Amino acid sequence: MRLTRRHLLKSSAAAGLLGATGLSPAFAADPTRLKMILNWRYQGPQAWFFLAADQGYFEDGGLDLVMDQGNGSGAAVGQVASGAYDVGFGDVNALIQLAATKPDEAPICVYQIYNTPPFTVAVLTDSGIETAKDLEGKTLGGAANDGALKLWPAFTKIAGIDASGVEIVNFAPNLREQMLKGGQVDGVFGYVNTIRFSAKLSGMDPDKDIRFINYSDYGMDLYSNGIMVSKALAESNPEAVRALVRGVNKGIVDVMKDYDAGIAAVASREPLINKAIEKERLLATIEDEMAHGEIETVSLGNIDPERMKRAIEIVVEANDLPRTPTVDEIFTDAFLPPENERIYELI
Repeated sequence: MRLTRRHLLKSSAAAGLLGATGLSPAFAADPTRLKMILNWRYQGPQAWFFLAADQGYFEDGGLDLVMDQGNGSGAAVGQVASGAYDVGFGDVNALIQLAATKPDEAPICVYQIYNTPPFTVAVLTDSGIETAKDLEGKTLGGAANDGALKLWPAFTKIAGIDASGVEIVNFAPNLREQMLKGGQVDGVFGYVNTIRFSAKLSGMDPDKDIRFINYSDYGMDLYSNGIMVSKALAESNPEAVRALVRGVNKGIVDVMKDYDAGIAAVASREPLINKAIEKERLLATIEDEMAHGEIETVSLGNIDPERMKRAIEIVVEANDLPRTPTVDEIFTDAFLPPENERIYELI
């Protein structure tokens, strides 16, 4: 299933009302400055953030939003928890782990964007590695804050991997595909579409050269990246959080209507991107990471509480965490726009 442009809203009238419902410049005289850390460098799947900014949606909501490139989905959680950033686009599973150990520091997710798990270990097709068990005794690598690497202990338990002989090597995110291609490691951690299109940019054919050992194929039905804010911000300035979420939501709606406009917004920040490949990456992200069947009932940005509860239990049990956070500690729907403003149908 995939999200489509023609199934954006419950009514076409709702689209016209977006600018008049909560995005008025109520705080224009004194904008609230927010610092946001993204999950990665500027690529196609960040299009909605930049298009929303270019369209003035954050400014209309009384926000002065500064967005910085990130260094991994897991890192974004820690950056918000430390107070370095007010907002992060990060991995909710890293949030679960932090909430289980340091609940007072953990931020809270206010808008879930990736509802299908993208976590993988990518190997070369000629490596002889075909299943998760084949990773035993191998050398694997990735950025220290990569979401898939942070979930590796959980994956080893669920997939029955003896990790005692596995060597983990850390390196900069931009070296990942080179390390795999050059044989310095047997496999690399990451998100499927991040690796797929970065490999394509490096001259590899991901459909022929790479095999993906996907966590989801072994029962890890998890959520992934969402918008998270510090609890202090949520409590002290809920209207700013609502304006932020509404702006992101409207940015997604706009990108779904005009993919090229979204890519142009990315290119205005990162002129050296390959627009064609970044558009492919964007479309693949929408189809593979945002199109879980639950969206038909909960709509974009929301979660299925029972599914989130199971996901929390998977992460807690597999990592032997000291406590099990409640769903309300991880996610709140209190800041979501009305359902008729959010994408809701799939085909």
